[in-house]
Amino acid sequence: MKRLFLSVLTLVALFATLTLNAQNASTNKAPSASKDTRDTSDPNLDPESKARGVHWAKGVVRAAKPGSGGSPNMTWHGGAIMTDAEVRSIFWGSSWVSNPGDKIDGMDTWYTGFGGSHYAGTNTEYTGTNGQVGTGVTYLGHAVDTTPATGGQRVAPILAEVCKVVGNTAVSNGYYAVYTDLPRGHAGYCAWHSYGTCGSTPVQIAFFWKLDGDPGCDPQSNVSGESQGLAAIANVSGHELSEAMTDPRNGGWYDSSGAENGDKCAWTFNVPSVTFKNGSQWKIQGEWSNAAFNAGNGYPNSKGQKGCLDGH
Repeated sequence: MKRLFLSVLTLVALFATLTLNAQNASTNKAPSASKDTRDTSDPNLDPESKARGVHWAKGVVRAAKPGSGGSPNMTWHGGAIMTDAEVRSIFWGSSWVSNPGDKIDGMDTWYTGFGGSHYAGTNTEYTGTNGQVGTGVTYLGHAVDTTPATGGQRVAPILAEVCKVVGNTAVSNGYYAVYTDLPRGHAGYCAWHSYGTCGSTPVQIAFFWKLDGDPGCDPQSNVSGESQGLAAIANVSGHELSEAMTDPRNGGWYDSSGAENGDKCAWTFNVPSVTFKNGSQWKIQGEWSNAAFNAGNGYPNSKGQKGCLDGH
């Protein structure tokens, strides 16, 4: 009987051990991959300095803010604008050396031609505490960083990249555009702009996905001599730089729903191409003009509001 009792105890102990091991294995096993492939990252939710001017991809609908409505015109929110800008582009990612295509040279041409162009002049009606938006944009060239790029779901890593590259050459009227070699995937936006500081110097920054073969961010340009990927980042670059000039730090110009001048004319084009100061041509969206809307001489945005100008 004693032997039987010990055998029963042994079996009970063995069962308990097996059960515990199974539970531990279940607890410690690697999590299965999520079946939800949607990228719900939204740079507007960044707890740090907020990304503004998010250039949403085609077809992405954002819910209207409470109380939005009335006049579609933008209003001033008591802050500074950019009277001029010193621009440097940063191409971040390992593939920029092995497969740059025409995008680096193309964007050098784009930024060189932006300053003093009629297109830049669409922003100049807006003023702030420090004066009036101007067309003076000086391009300081580009840098290439071949370390692996980080996606633009958060502002801080992009700001850190800018500060790493520009170092103590950062200037307060600087606009630093970071072009990564990362595809957009399921993110609902093509680009954004924001701000921060490098050391004690305030700076304006922007982030761009790689948009090659991306129908959601493609302007469908027919301008000869440029790739689809170049045309795509060129169009969204006009959106972001114009917004940074008119609303660099969330105290500039935007409407009752939070839309800046680029947002209000996104994915609407008045002419097949716009000519920049250096003669280069680009298919590029217009920017919102309160004055044009009030006079009724702008071209219509996606809502039919005639307030968009492209300076052609």
